[in-house]
Amino acid sequence: HVNLSSLMLKLNSLSLFITETTKYYSQMLAVVITLLKSLWCFQPQTTQAATEEEEEAEEEEAEELGHVDTYAEYKPSKSTIGISHPDIVVETNTLSSVPPPDITYTLSIPESTIKNGLLSALQLEAIIYACQQHEVILQNKQRAGFLIGDGAGVGKGRTVAGIILENYLKGRKKALWFSISNDLKFDAERDLKDIDAPNIPVHALNKVSSGGICGGKHYSTSEGVLFATYSALIGESQAGGQLRTRIKQILDWCKPEFDGVIIFDECHKAKNATSTKMGKAVLDLQSKLPHARVVYASATGASEPKNMIYMSRLGIWGEGTPFRTFDDFLHSIEKRGVGAMEIVAMDMKVSGMYIARQLSFSGVSFRIEEIGLDSDFKEVYNKAAKLWAEALKTFMQAADELGMVSRKSLWGQFWSSHQRFFKYLCIAAKVRSLVELAQKELEAGKCIVIGLQSTGESRTREVLDENDGHLDRFVSAAEGVFQSLVTKHFPSEKQSREKAPSNKRKRKWICSPLNAVFYNYFIIEEMKQDLLNKIAELGKELPLNTLDELIDKFGGPDKVSEMTGRKGRVVRRPDGTVRYESRAEQGLTIDHINLKEKDRFMSGEKLVAIISEAASSGISLQADKRVKNQRRRVHMTLELPWSADRAIQQFGRTHRSNQVTAPEYIFLISELAGERRFASIVAKRLESLGALTHGDRRATESRDLSRYNFENKYGTKALDKITKAILGFIDNKVPPPKGYPGGDAMFFRGIFLSLYLVFEMNKHNLKSIACLFFSDCSITKFLNRILGLEVHKQNHLFQYFTDNFDYLIEKDKKEGKYDMGILDLAPGNDEIYEETQETFLTAGNPQDGQVVLYKISVDRGMPWDEAYKKSLNLSGHDEGFYLSLRGNYPCVLLAEQGRGKNFVVYKPNIGKQTHPESLEKLHQKYRKVRASQDCWENQFTFSFKKCSHANWNGKCKKIEEGQECLQGMRLRQYHMLCGALLRVWKRVSDVVSDITNSSILQIVRLKTKQHNKQRYPLALFGECVCTSACVMSHMDLDCSWKFLFCSPTMASSAYQQMQ
Repeated sequence: HVNLSSLMLKLNSLSLFITETTKYYSQMLAVVITLLKSLWCFQPQTTQAATEEEEEAEEEEAEELGHVDTYAEYKPSKSTIGISHPDIVVETNTLSSVPPPDITYTLSIPESTIKNGLLSALQLEAIIYACQQHEVILQNKQRAGFLIGDGAGVGKGRTVAGIILENYLKGRKKALWFSISNDLKFDAERDLKDIDAPNIPVHALNKVSSGGICGGKHYSTSEGVLFATYSALIGESQAGGQLRTRIKQILDWCKPEFDGVIIFDECHKAKNATSTKMGKAVLDLQSKLPHARVVYASATGASEPKNMIYMSRLGIWGEGTPFRTFDDFLHSIEKRGVGAMEIVAMDMKVSGMYIARQLSFSGVSFRIEEIGLDSDFKEVYNKAAKLWAEALKTFMQAADELGMVSRKSLWGQFWSSHQRFFKYLCIAAKVRSLVELAQKELEAGKCIVIGLQSTGESRTREVLDENDGHLDRFVSAAEGVFQSLVTKHFPSEKQSREKAPSNKRKRKWICSPLNAVFYNYFIIEEMKQDLLNKIAELGKELPLNTLDELIDKFGGPDKVSEMTGRKGRVVRRPDGTVRYESRAEQGLTIDHINLKEKDRFMSGEKLVAIISEAASSGISLQADKRVKNQRRRVHMTLELPWSADRAIQQFGRTHRSNQVTAPEYIFLISELAGERRFASIVAKRLESLGALTHGDRRATESRDLSRYNFENKYGTKALDKITKAILGFIDNKVPPPKGYPGGDAMFFRGIFLSLYLVFEMNKHNLKSIACLFFSDCSITKFLNRILGLEVHKQNHLFQYFTDNFDYLIEKDKKEGKYDMGILDLAPGNDEIYEETQETFLTAGNPQDGQVVLYKISVDRGMPWDEAYKKSLNLSGHDEGFYLSLRGNYPCVLLAEQGRGKNFVVYKPNIGKQTHPESLEKLHQKYRKVRASQDCWENQFTFSFKKCSHANWNGKCKKIEEGQECLQGMRLRQYHMLCGALLRVWKRVSDVVSDITNSSILQIVRLKTKQHNKQRYPLALFGECVCTSACVMSHMDLDCSWKFLFCSPTMASSAYQQMQ
């Protein structure tokens, strides 16, 4: 029965007294007070009836956090050399809020190169910071690396060439340049020539023999740039010998003491370093050349934290950092959401290891067109779904008949084909709408670029071979996928004899009677042939190959520039007949054909271009000032790429430097719920790319694809809830979607039976179904498989899933557990003041940094003049001032008609209230009055330092008990942590997690009135402040002692200062 309130007061007084004696005990005492506060939360306290005043206080205390603008125009802040970039370049506001380090490096690049503008100011800045970072040696004795995250159009190629030239002039004559294609070697030569460095030779590794690379008799590569692809790193020579692998040849050419440049261009291709040979080779090369000057260059290189594993030279993890291993870093960042990724980007820029700019998106528009489906298409789709369900049953029956033990490969082929088949149907559903949209844009004086990923050429060639090289009809890629699956992978005697993975002994075979073997064979063949006949019948109704159909609808090859990797196509001749023809033109290869088609599009000879993934890297299709065709580009994405890395590459084809107009981007998504699987993949990557590639998640929100991202913890929880509900294990709070034939009961029954068909379920064993769902059904699998449901079933099931998904997010938002990324503190409020600050040193790699703990105050009140001015613009019958006479002082507010029947409320003490009020609630608590200046100003003044309880009741119980009460006060106080946040992130988040049971740290943006400068700090609330300060004080002491050992001459004075 301890009086904790009294004890806390005494300890607070004692804390003030002993602060003058020793700082250390003061910090320890702060921890004790924090513990007592947390104990106080568990004491039985007097509860009061929920009054209207308390309800209103809760509404007033809702945090005002919002999103504002995203990008800021970029100018080098500390580099003063060079001519401005020819186009407007921007940086996200998040990254622009933190400065790069001071410049200490002196360039050797010739003055003429700089004066003639061969390298712009932006490119020179990146070169300086890269070379400056290369002077740093990490604590693991390796040279620090640099990451260039510039987007398309800023000129990464010239920047990289400039870094090579700078090192060449310093005497480092050898360099390695890795990229994704051997053809880009010509771009590398062009970039070196453009910056007046043609004397630096570029050697293609695939053209150099093992003898030549090491300085052989006929071809010496003793200096210059060795250009290679990432795939070359894992290449091996057939000749054998000590240097039979390419990586060994490269290491032998470099020698162990190599300190030249290694460029990893388009370095996102080296992702998944632990799971791919290519990624491991990239890590191995960096490890064996510790003195090399490494540069990572890619606009999409850091799309996800897990793909940063190959960036070992950034020094974010490892010895002397807060993260001992990459896995520690990955776990910490992924656990704490998008906010942590944004902190990574800012910390990298502050440390001088990262730069990321992009062309201004001013004038660029993004929109999603959801395409409706006609009844004929739905009928075909439903027939296909039923046939695939029958095929699954037939495959299982055949496998059982043959007694197949190992079926992993079989089901892998089946579900891969299933996904591709329905993907082709999803694409085909949008062709007619795309052509209609495109025709309107062409009539409006624009030109069209259509993005595809697959061409369907393999199916065309199969039909061509079947008909001895003759083809007189358009073929269906979807039909080809289905037929190929059954023809090549239907269960057979050969497959049944394959050894099971776990069976190490040779399998013994028991001879069966001959007639039984023949019986099985004929049964299986009959099942297979029956299925092929049904596919052929369905094929008559399936849509044609999308690419051929698009070219045909736009007027044929004479009207469309095709830039793909396919060698031939099916075309309609002037007489109406159809035939297959080669794309090749006399004397030109396929690569040259694509360049020729690009020239025809850029000259205006053709106004429609179709590009596939094969052509989406390196080709420029923007409305260039130097070409004849300067119409605005409308870039339509008919088929969403499989990853955002590819999406970004494709988007960069039409938005580049030196353009007359910015492009329009249109994403076409059909109403088929299953197609959102593909949108989900891209949305997830774009959301992450916004955070790590360009520093701020909101950078990509204008694309409006984030609402399709289900591959996260909320998607997993929603899937778990709906499966349990469908199985009848729980009563779900979220009702099933309306409109299903037969009502709710039929919804659950119909969906249950459909899931049995597409999830390989054993309908006789409910337990096995449950286990399957709970342990094996991932979001990816769920979104893939529902493609195989009939249209109305997949749409209703998907609606049920998204309703649960939205419910879980809203629930977490209300409970303060939702990661909102970066938000603006008190958006639109200029009355933010800095009160106190305390600085702490933090250990870093290679040098220490610092974080600052700020205490800031926000005056959120609305003065009378502002309220009266707003009231003059109100004309509605129920708009205006309202007064409540309860309490010691009259409470007044201003109501403005909002959306629907709700009203936006403004109060003297809090300004704009976050939650709107209904007219009914307003009339329950207030009465409408004329303008009441005295009441408004009295409440405005009173609430500056007094809470709402004092206003209503004349006193506050918390204040009387010696506690603090901020409810309804004009002045709100926050504690913010700024600076090298990544270095203290783990310790601070652990403190927050222990006290609040939430690992989320809210990152906010604010601008104080004194400094008019944006900061991006972590917001710390309540009891977390004292404990976090104590933790950082210990880090500060650690750094100080390290400093003493490094500088013994200053030990005495520093020791006295510490005391």
